[in-house]
Parts: sequence; C-alpha cells; structure tokens
Amino acid sequence: MADNTKAVYRGTGRRKTSVARVMLIPGTGVITVNGRPGIEYFGREALITFVQAPFKTTETSDRFDVIAKIHGGGISGQAGALRHGIARALLDAGEEYRGELKRAGHLRRDPRMVERKKYGLKKARKRPQFSKR
Repeated sequence: MADNTKAVYRGTGRRKTSVARVMLIPGTGVITVNGRPGIEYFGREALITFVQAPFKTTETSDRFDVIAKIHGGGISGQAGALRHGIARALLDAGEEYRGELKRAGHLRRDPRMVERKKYGLKKARKRPQFSKR
C-alpha cells in the first residue's frame, strides 16, 4: 500500500520535434527512458550529463528517479526535451526550485527549429552550382 501513496511529479519537455513525458518519483537517481536505462538509451555520457543538469542546479541528484517516454526527433533533441521535462517536473515537486532553474535557463524551451527548404535551392540556403556557360 505504501507504493500507491508515493508522490509522482510530472512534466512535459519539448525540443525541435521531440516530446518527452517525464515522471519524477522519490528514489535514488535512476533514469529510465522508454523502458531502458538512460545510458543505454542515449549511448553517450555527455547526453546523460546534459540531461542531469536540472538536478545538479537544484542539488537533487539522488532524490528522484526519472521515468520518461520520449518520441520524435533524434537523440540530441530527445535529450534536450528530457532536460526540459525534468526541469518542469521539479517545479511540480517544489516551487522553491523556480529561481535556480530559471537563472540556469532550464525552464525556457529552446526555440530553434529546422529552417524550411526554399524552391530553386537544394536545401534551406544551399544554392545550385553557378555555371557561366
């Protein structure tokens, strides 16, 4: 019965075309993404460090377990979405973290998106090769 009374904090993070639905559960700092351990899912230690930044900012690294469902985009965008979702879930856990997270820039969604391809060009800005004759 103790498991049903555990607090669950939720947050949704977005980055490029990735969306992360995050649940924080009081625990020891284990990150699970789509049913797999975080390091196995992302494959790079740098991305795991990037994802853990909100915990380091608020000094709550070993207080919460992360369970996340992520879809869309590539692994870098997914890591950014997870980081954003963790920051929002920490706000749900305690409003006292708002100042620290805001100063560190974790609550702001990264607005950068892929620029669209224009007609007459090969990509968004790449032009066809110029031929004088």
